[in-house]
Amino acid sequence: MSVRIIAGSLRGRVLKTPEGLSTRPTLARAREAMFSILASVEGASVLDLYAGSGALGIESLSRGAERALFVEDDRRALDCLRDNVEKLGLAAQTRVFAVSAEDAPRVLGRDVALDLVFCDPPWPDMDGALAALSALVPRLRDGARVVLEHPAKRAVEIAGLAAVDTRRWGDTGATFFELARQGHSRIADHVAG
Repeated sequence: MSVRIIAGSLRGRVLKTPEGLSTRPTLARAREAMFSILASVEGASVLDLYAGSGALGIESLSRGAERALFVEDDRRALDCLRDNVEKLGLAAQTRVFAVSAEDAPRVLGRDVALDLVFCDPPWPDMDGALAALSALVPRLRDGARVVLEHPAKRAVEIAGLAAVDTRRWGDTGATFFELARQGHSRIADHVAG
């Protein structure tokens, strides 16, 4: 399956993806809709959990994010991710962590401050993904956003975050969360406007 960057400075570039069923790349129409809902990622510090090929983090960099951190523990996916980062000349803006999502809060360090987190876990790992996201809440900046992909029929909650939007594409759902300590929702404002 080929995955192309949709927009920005890397638009049209093709990413290497791992073969097999252990990873499930986010479809182009879903990625396009997600970034439309997010509106701007300019200058953001992005974390791509269960990164796979790195499509969501790399799309963010293409659209102006400052840096992207990738967390992936599948060996084939890691090889593709590292190849994609190198081939696209993104090494200076990225860091790849070869650990499970559950270990991410520990290895990222306490000084990491995130503006945007993408999480596209294998669906049997949803509980682990939710625990990892909850543990990452202290590392989120005010107004930070989290996009969690999940089975469309499953409702999801993350302690410390407010769900502000949910979308569905076939069997896949995506819930958009925000850390809005000051009562302002960037996603809700964008969706309403």
